[in-house]
Amino acid sequence: MTLLAFGINHNTAPLAIRERVAFGPDSLEHALMQARERAGLNEVAILSTCNRTEIYAASDAEVHALLAWLLEHTQMDEDALSRCYYCFEDAEAVGHMMKVAGGLDSLVLGEPQILGQMKSAYAVASQAGTVGATLHSAFQQVFGVAKRVRSETAIGENPVSVAYAAVTLAQQIFSDLKEDTALLIGAGETIQLVARHLKEQGIRRLVVANRTLERAHVISQELGAEAILLADIPEHLHKADIVISSTASQLPLLGKGAVESALKKRKHKPMFMLDIAVPRDIEEEVGSLDDVYLYTVDDLHAVIDQNKKSREAAADKAREIIAEGVGQYLKMQRAQDAAVTIRSYRQQAEALAARELTKAQKALEAGGDPAQLMAQLSRAVTNKLLHPPSVALRQASAEGRTELVAAARELFGLQADDIETQEKSEPE
Repeated sequence: MTLLAFGINHNTAPLAIRERVAFGPDSLEHALMQARERAGLNEVAILSTCNRTEIYAASDAEVHALLAWLLEHTQMDEDALSRCYYCFEDAEAVGHMMKVAGGLDSLVLGEPQILGQMKSAYAVASQAGTVGATLHSAFQQVFGVAKRVRSETAIGENPVSVAYAAVTLAQQIFSDLKEDTALLIGAGETIQLVARHLKEQGIRRLVVANRTLERAHVISQELGAEAILLADIPEHLHKADIVISSTASQLPLLGKGAVESALKKRKHKPMFMLDIAVPRDIEEEVGSLDDVYLYTVDDLHAVIDQNKKSREAAADKAREIIAEGVGQYLKMQRAQDAAVTIRSYRQQAEALAARELTKAQKALEAGGDPAQLMAQLSRAVTNKLLHPPSVALRQASAEGRTELVAAARELFGLQADDIETQEKSEPE
């Protein structure tokens, strides 16, 4: 049975195609059942995020059957999808899954959310009954390797998003945010992410200022922040230890005079200010004030670029871990293949022995000599067990296939001394 990793992602397909191939949570279980039936898959799991849709399957069917089902399900043009999809098999498939789970195939290198999303995909498929021994084994190896990547490398430690880097920069000024107040100016996506990161770091108080209270309330309701209007900033500025601004304003919202007044009320307690906006929300002259640490988006990008380099270095170590993981997976698969062969051979031997035993028992009931029958039973079982490998080895030796003969010696535990003694004992 072949392990498949089939899909599209942000590197191979534009958003217009990714959104058409996406599977919503409500439709996922039905899609799993349909994929198994229509595409002839033995096992299947589906990972669907904003940046990728991937189908992991165990099947003896051809890949085109899976592609045909996906085209039917999405009603897409075959040429459009055919230009975007990729498909890996067996070792390459599990290696790809490990890269995805470890964050090496993400839009943001090392991002941690994808591992949780992959675990969720496995859980949904398990609940739906579409995971069998092959996918279970693959996923367990994948999760184990992803855990090693997280614990043994620094791939996820250095922030590479604007929001996370902003909070990290603030922590360099205020090591313990549990005693601080943050004023966030704007209510867009970046500010929302900044607010979440600050909350995760235990910020004592959050104030969100926006042109309209409705947008500010979106963040305040989710994170327990206080919502105010931009016009109310002067009344709150002196209470803010951290000010992070990201609006679409064409003119500065904070000038040197307003910040000077706030510093006097604070008795010159330091303020961290980060202006992510372009054009700027905070006048450049504010940076000349004592007790103000003013950073711009350019300063942030310098931090992010440096951190990206750190993650790239960590990614090299992660790739080594993944290579080891793939090797371990293949070793386990080979061991499973051997187990199947051993089980089949054992069943064959037991059936043969049972038949010979039945014959001996009948002969014994008919009055045969027990000692003679036991000797005959032993010879019959031995001869019949050894006959097929003996024929195969003679033929291999005659054909010059010495590697098979050598493998048989290892398989049967025959030492060179044993063979030499046997040869000497045979009549000339």
